[in-house]
Amino acid sequence: MAETTSPMKGLAQLESVLEEYLVKKAPGIPANIKELIVKFAPWLTIIGVVLGVPAVLTVLGLGSMMSTFGLGYGVGYGMMGGLGLTYFVGIAFLVATMVLEALAIPGLMKRQMKGWRFMFYAVIVNAVSTLVSFNIVGLILGTLIGMYVLFQVKSYYK
Repeated sequence: MAETTSPMKGLAQLESVLEEYLVKKAPGIPANIKELIVKFAPWLTIIGVVLGVPAVLTVLGLGSMMSTFGLGYGVGYGMMGGLGLTYFVGIAFLVATMVLEALAIPGLMKRQMKGWRFMFYAVIVNAVSTLVSFNIVGLILGTLIGMYVLFQVKSYYK
């Protein structure tokens, strides 16, 4: 039988590969900038989550209102059509990312590794979201920049 790997083992392997390339082989961010990032990260995350909640509720409200109009123009424009499925998948990924970021806040405040890990998972979920939406440029640039900064400050979390 083939050996199965757990998702957590796969994430640990991904983390070690990213650490190799984004910390050991990439140029480092100066220590004073890293300290600022670690100091303000929880507050920026709080702002993002607080602003994201009304945005998600608004999008869901507009989506439900627009679904009645879209159904009149054919299956592809309604919520149950192709565009609707993409719409709901995007919202699901956005909510998952926001939940992970909200879970990260207490750990980021205390500089705990669990806060860092929740942010790591949030970046991965966001990467999958951009991949699913076929936003290749966003996937490459956003994920690379997010992971680079995240791994540069990893040593500040215990």
